[in-house]
Amino acid sequence: MRAVTVAPGTADSLELIEDYPEPAPEEGSILVESLAIGVCGTDHEIIAGEYGEAPPGERRLVLGHESLGRVLEDPTGTLQPGDLVAGIVRHPDPVPCPNCAAGEWDMCRNGRYTEHGIKALPGFARDRWRVQPPYAVPLDRALGQVGMLLEPTSIVAKAWDHIERIGQRSVWQPKTVLVTGAGPIGLLAALLAAQRGFSVHVLDLATSGPKPELVHALGATYHSVPVHELDFAPDVVLECTGAPTVVLEVMCKAAPNGIVCLAGVSSGGRTIDFDAGALNRSLVLENNVVFGSVNANRRHWELASDALRRADPLWLSALISRRVPVSSYADAYTSGPDDIKVVLEFAI
Repeated sequence: MRAVTVAPGTADSLELIEDYPEPAPEEGSILVESLAIGVCGTDHEIIAGEYGEAPPGERRLVLGHESLGRVLEDPTGTLQPGDLVAGIVRHPDPVPCPNCAAGEWDMCRNGRYTEHGIKALPGFARDRWRVQPPYAVPLDRALGQVGMLLEPTSIVAKAWDHIERIGQRSVWQPKTVLVTGAGPIGLLAALLAAQRGFSVHVLDLATSGPKPELVHALGATYHSVPVHELDFAPDVVLECTGAPTVVLEVMCKAAPNGIVCLAGVSSGGRTIDFDAGALNRSLVLENNVVFGSVNANRRHWELASDALRRADPLWLSALISRRVPVSSYADAYTSGPDDIKVVLEFAI
């Protein structure tokens, strides 16, 4: 079968292998036909050789962690042949740590977790893959064209879960949400904010292309000015760019008792002249919270599935910039100027 692979740590080693082995039964009892795979920044970084880890004893890593598949067989009876399914990316560590033991593998303490297509587990960018029932998330049939968005939606579902749990520390009546970055994560974060009935603002540098229209379609307000020029103080901020200047500015911009969730990952290596003392004073005196969030556990995947089911299917489809057949796989991993989400198609 076909599989899109890299040699981890080796830049530009992307290769489509035509005779990749069938998934081993040890991978899971549920056999799935791959329909489509979402491409994201993590894939680009792995292809650049920045990180990634092949399964034990293997030289190459199958890419793909944003999955959409169709069940071929499930002897456990958990799912039926023909059901749409996505595979949960992260698996708990073998020790396990207290969080992994409780099913909260997204909060792993010792870093020994594994991840499909990223760390020590083969990804989903192959014609067929297997998964164990606890890591198989069923999808509504109406999501047959956009189900690969479930993984990035699970990321923001977790962010919102933790924002709401932190908000319980006091009488919390948030009204205004700021999302920085209108990539897939930012737009999906704005979707979940709109579904909660907040006044939503999205900030991004783009002044043309699909991003402003997608934001307006949510009933949200689009901004393309620096954070410090915004004329409001948000109760909640979801920072999805990872840009150091933006990260620092949103910490200063939040309203009293505000919550800032950092969902973007910075590349590091850049120094900024910044008044850390003033930031500390502001956070302390205004009872603000800043926290980081990454990955998701099964509860968040299920919350994400419900959010996608309730979303406008046309809006979700508009997030997908290009659909590339696996025969032209290299094109899927080449960024275009107006790309939001690129999808690599196997069998749709």
